[in-house]
Amino acid sequence: MRQGFDNDKYIELQAEHIRERIAQFGGKLYLEFGGKLFDDYHASRVLPGFEPDSKFRMLKSLADDVEVIIAINANHIEKNKARGDLGITYDEDVLRLVDLFRGQGFAVAAVVLTQYANQPAANVFRARLESLGIACKLHYPIEGYPHDVDLIVSERGYGRNEFVETTRPLVVVTAPGPGSGKLATCLSQIYHEHEHGVEAGYAKFETFPVWNLPLTHPVNIAYEAATADLDDANIIDPFHLDAYGKTTVNYNRDVEAFPVVRALMERILGESPYQSPTDMGVNMVGFAITDDEACRDASRMEIVRRYFQAAVGVKRTGMGAEQVDRLELIMKKAGIDKNYSPARSAALTKEQVTGSPVGAMVMPDGSVVTGKTSTRLGAASSLLMNALKVVSGVDIELEVISNSAIEPISYLKTHFLGSSNPRLHTDETLMALSITSATDEVAARVLDGLGQLRGCDAFFSVIISATDEQVLRRLGINVCCEPKYERTGIYHR
Repeated sequence: MRQGFDNDKYIELQAEHIRERIAQFGGKLYLEFGGKLFDDYHASRVLPGFEPDSKFRMLKSLADDVEVIIAINANHIEKNKARGDLGITYDEDVLRLVDLFRGQGFAVAAVVLTQYANQPAANVFRARLESLGIACKLHYPIEGYPHDVDLIVSERGYGRNEFVETTRPLVVVTAPGPGSGKLATCLSQIYHEHEHGVEAGYAKFETFPVWNLPLTHPVNIAYEAATADLDDANIIDPFHLDAYGKTTVNYNRDVEAFPVVRALMERILGESPYQSPTDMGVNMVGFAITDDEACRDASRMEIVRRYFQAAVGVKRTGMGAEQVDRLELIMKKAGIDKNYSPARSAALTKEQVTGSPVGAMVMPDGSVVTGKTSTRLGAASSLLMNALKVVSGVDIELEVISNSAIEPISYLKTHFLGSSNPRLHTDETLMALSITSATDEVAARVLDGLGQLRGCDAFFSVIISATDEQVLRRLGINVCCEPKYERTGIYHR
């Protein structure tokens, strides 16, 4: 696939810049870590060459100097808030994060329960953490937050919060998702540090928007598409423009919050080290782009994916029409429409000819391969097999999977598992292919082609099953579906 980002350069630049920021504050920095740390697939899609775990690998290069605090909003625990991408609740994700950090040699200082007001579910989670030997600290709601600076920066404000003792120069404050209280945790810790006579500062690490790319750059527009459900927007940072005469891009919420953050830092530190929200950031991702046009193309495609994802969501749930409307405006801003991917026209055209659901995929060389529903395979399975044949140099008409591998699976589905559909889903197809590969060299070659499909874009003329979508995504294939079902009806599994 065409690359547009130098991952190694990024890791080196980013680590060095964070070291410089630590030194700026006398050797102690609380770093608010926004976005996904281990699995930033959005960044890897819009910046081809960016590895999903790049930020984590960057931290790994600083591991000896790092301690981690994980913040979680007690109200989110009470409401059972979940991560849509992982399908787990925020409190379960906290445990996942602890395991991931510890498994890679990082010290986890504590979990902080923010907005704690004796919520029953939060108390259960707190007891669970303590039984697991994980330190848990409580941060309380502050009346008048965030505008009553005198109260916030006092013994009755941040002073009531439990302090997390840390010993290393860089304290990374992360969370399962937005609204968890990362900023408040950082500022509360800095307040306590200064009460103890320790110099400490604050900085923010957020990959998007990219501050040194234009406001209308597709990479930044793609971030607006990714956050369309939040109704937020990228804007020019007016504080940076006023202070330095330079145009930079920031998030509207950060710009709106900056006067309060600056006032809090002035009260805690004596003076604010920052003149703008852009100043607070340490993001160096814009300096590692090596092929701007490749990143523009990838970002435009991501915007379209977000549109279809939202449109399918409306079809499935009946909710979110306003998000679709916003994404249509975002596509116009980027100068594209829903036909941007050649896979869509290929899938819809072939569906008209065959009368059956069709999938199409853009191959690494730019060609488009299709696959339609057959008696043995569903559209997703058929497309996957045809794409594997193409990247493996196998004749697309050749039957690679033996009937002896397919028939027992179909029989099991229809006779014992209650399915009326004998056709194989993608996971079942891969199992049949694996079985065949044990005795067939061609099948083995086709199976080995899976890695070459990572990053390819697939489009389906109907909404495919959740199983097929999950398998394709786990293979690194980007999936879009026309927002319609294969059959009429009101109940779809």
